[in-house]
Amino acid sequence: MHSTDDMLRDVVVALGRARTLTIVQRLVRGNARALADAHGATVVLREGDKCFYADEDAISPLWKGQRFPITECISGWAMLSRSTAIIPDIRLDDRIPMAAYRPTFVRSLAMIPVRAADPLGAVGVYWSTTRRPTGEQIARLSALADATGAALERLLPEPPQ
Repeated sequence: MHSTDDMLRDVVVALGRARTLTIVQRLVRGNARALADAHGATVVLREGDKCFYADEDAISPLWKGQRFPITECISGWAMLSRSTAIIPDIRLDDRIPMAAYRPTFVRSLAMIPVRAADPLGAVGVYWSTTRRPTGEQIARLSALADATGAALERLLPEPPQ
């Protein structure tokens, strides 16, 4: 039986070897979902003042390919605050743009900034029921987000100064 710790170790190694953004996104979306026992996961990249929902693995479509103002989505909140957002019930949190979430299965989520000191993006996981992820799940997702940050630093072009 492959434990979640083994899974995390394997994905961190794979991210260290990844040579394309597509491979990084595929590794992150599937492993984030598995590590959190979630119904969906997303990879969000920061593009200036926008959040680009670059990839996802979910039980039904969410926001893949869409861009939102960084100040109007929870992934942007995680990036701007350099903090993990844990939302056990999206209906009770004013950071959630309900118009975007109402048509989806999402009822709870966690959003972890990638490279928290200077965020390049975020990793999000979603559940179709109200729930709070465990401390272990958040720790593993944070380790995944750190490894994702290292991979993105290697692969993304430097932003203009």
